[in-house]
Amino acid sequence: MEQIEQHEWHRRIRELEHRLLGAERSLTYREMARELGVSTVSARKLWRALGFPNLEDDVKAFTYADVEALAAMIELVRAGHLNEQTAISLTRSVGQMTDRMVVWQIEALVEDRITQERLSDATARSQVIETLPSLIDPLQQLMGYAWRRQLSAALQRLTVRVESGLAASEAGRDGSEDDAPLPLARAVGFVDLVSYTSLSRTMNERTLAETVQRFESICAEIISIGGGRLVKTVGDEVLFNAETPEAGADIALALAETIAADEILPQARAAVVWGRVLSRMGDIYGPTVNLASRLTALADPGSVLVDTVTAESLDGDDYLLVPQPPRIVRGFGEVQPHMLLRSGADGISLES
Repeated sequence: MEQIEQHEWHRRIRELEHRLLGAERSLTYREMARELGVSTVSARKLWRALGFPNLEDDVKAFTYADVEALAAMIELVRAGHLNEQTAISLTRSVGQMTDRMVVWQIEALVEDRITQERLSDATARSQVIETLPSLIDPLQQLMGYAWRRQLSAALQRLTVRVESGLAASEAGRDGSEDDAPLPLARAVGFVDLVSYTSLSRTMNERTLAETVQRFESICAEIISIGGGRLVKTVGDEVLFNAETPEAGADIALALAETIAADEILPQARAAVVWGRVLSRMGDIYGPTVNLASRLTALADPGSVLVDTVTAESLDGDDYLLVPQPPRIVRGFGEVQPHMLLRSGADGISLES
């Protein structure tokens, strides 16, 4: 009986794989490269850029759908729209983002089964595999739609909002030798949960998952409402940016206030720094990012810190800025933090 069940299980997996890949695995690396009209080395580069490991030359691991997908990037290079390095970078962006997305989606589905039906982890994963066929098309449709929407939003930031960004740059760190050569003026903020490491040791798997998910959900919503961008989440810490000092300040204050009022989450501390950054591979780099991270570590629970340049960039009618004792900050020398408070104006709310 058990052998029959295993046979049925493997049959379902094969059917699902065929549906996802669009064809049988019938090509080796060399055969795929020949179909693409490129060297095996070039085919391997693109395959690795998608986030997949190298395979032996004689393994039939590829399909004609793989050929079609990779050919699309190769044709962009041949037509002169991209050079090879840029094509690989774009391919890597798709590979890394979709890898994280797929893991996120599967874990969310498993957690749903565990929570709603009180199943074990193994049983929940088994059921998710059985229900995946009905989810493929809706998720694929949503992903395509979201990509176009996000690209449209990015286009707006490049065009419609460019004037406000340039105007705000004049009040930024253009006189600073540290980040003047960097191209983008941005408010960079960090928020992290206080005492998360010690608290996580006392939590079971379910409680820890709920805490992390709640933290990321609140952060994502507030950053989105405030017009910012969630750059990345690393455990108990979120990095975001915004196009003006005011937007960054509003987001940081709302995050600290909302998390402090939450009955489940511990308090958070945050910092915002206005300056220039380099944006690459979906992440941001530069002294502004480093300073924001180090100020966050200095903030008291429930508070938001900014540096002097950021304090001077903010509209005094909407914010209260309380100077703090100067601190020695690694890599920056003496820095005078300012505690950022709201001055009467309504802030960002999840009810908005």
